[in-house]
Amino acid sequence: MRTVQTYATHHPEALVLAVSLELAAASWKVALHDGRREKPAVHTVAQPQAAARLQAVLDLIDAHRQKWSLPVNVRIVVCYEAGQDAFWIWRALRAQHVECYVVDPASIPVQRHRRRAKTDRLDAIKLVINLRAWLRGERDRMHVVHVPSAQDEASRHLMRERGQLQKEVLQHLDRMRKPLATLGCWEDVAHRAFAERLARDEVRCHDGTPLPPELRERLLRECERRAFAAQQLAVLEKTRQASVPAPARARSNALARLKGIGEVGASRLALELFWREFSNRRQVGACVGLVPQPYDSGESQTNQGISRQGNRHVRALLVEMAWTWLRYQPGSALTQWFNRRTQGTGPNRRARRIAIVAVARRLAIALWRYLKDGVIPEGAQMKSI
Repeated sequence: MRTVQTYATHHPEALVLAVSLELAAASWKVALHDGRREKPAVHTVAQPQAAARLQAVLDLIDAHRQKWSLPVNVRIVVCYEAGQDAFWIWRALRAQHVECYVVDPASIPVQRHRRRAKTDRLDAIKLVINLRAWLRGERDRMHVVHVPSAQDEASRHLMRERGQLQKEVLQHLDRMRKPLATLGCWEDVAHRAFAERLARDEVRCHDGTPLPPELRERLLRECERRAFAAQQLAVLEKTRQASVPAPARARSNALARLKGIGEVGASRLALELFWREFSNRRQVGACVGLVPQPYDSGESQTNQGISRQGNRHVRALLVEMAWTWLRYQPGSALTQWFNRRTQGTGPNRRARRIAIVAVARRLAIALWRYLKDGVIPEGAQMKSI
């Protein structure tokens, strides 16, 4: 299920028809350039249906191939920035045997003038120019996003929906607790009997008077919404593990065998992070945004902290998992390293928070090696079966 993305190598002087898409809800800007003219051609497609709009892009490519007298087998390369449209365009073009790349928008260099012109047309032109430079080997012009398989992308919704439902339940409880606090009512809204007592009008203000009818009706409706979200969460919990694809389930089960890693955290890591193929530990750290970003220019040397790139939910999970690792794996090399680094800091919590980020990065690398090569993290203990 893991996606391995490779890039074809071609002669730098080979003829290429480069195409960039600037995506928007109402219309797309399409820029086309074959390298033999000064400026690219820019067109707008605004069909209301996704399939028709994509077909219009393919028709534009074919029309310009004929207009510019390009050979039938000319290499056509399309790119667009990663965004809300995700990867369906990439998959649709690949199904048509069209070479396509998804670009990280933050990797495209921009002018640093305080005021600069920015339109969809200019963005499409800049993207197609950067694409041609990238194809010539100038890899600093843009970074290509690693595209997951359709199954890997769909499986992420299992854990994301679980987190969203948990958040909704807590939000419903908070929306009940706060209005009650304004009347001096400190009822435990999370208790099962609260909804029943509210329906029987047994919930009272601080002086024993009944709740205002408007507030009581609002709380009853909030209880119904909270019960519905809790019911959906319970159903998801019963079917979630069986719905996870077999490769991801195997990775999740392997991670959950380590002390300090629960079944939910293991599933999230398996679905959100370890579906990818990494070549080295630096790629793992960079993917989760836990690598340092130094600023060293001339006599100025500043530590800018971590990059914070990649999936922020995975990054937060790794930091949380690092704290639990310290608790349940006291004899591991990671815990001992943390203790040595924070020894003598006393009540300095900032030093511990900085060190735990390093532990999270080292833990991610250790777990990657554990899944890839079967190397158990040094000093780690496994759960008893």
